[in-house]
Amino acid sequence: MSGTERNEIKPGLRVKVVQKQHQRTGELTEGMVRDILTKSASHPRGIKVRLEDGTVGRVKEIG
Repeated sequence: MSGTERNEIKPGLRVKVVQKQHQRTGELTEGMVRDILTKSASHPRGIKVRLEDGTVGRVKEIG
């Protein structure tokens, strides 16, 4: 699972996201999904989510 399909992601799922300011370095932040922010069914760079701690980023890894 790559994180580009919205139906793969559910609240409470543990994921790794890249934040906007870390896109160049690719630094990942791990956390639990609170909200799914992308409305479309898929996104080539990853579905945008908000984690439990408030971090917003695009999903790069699931699990």
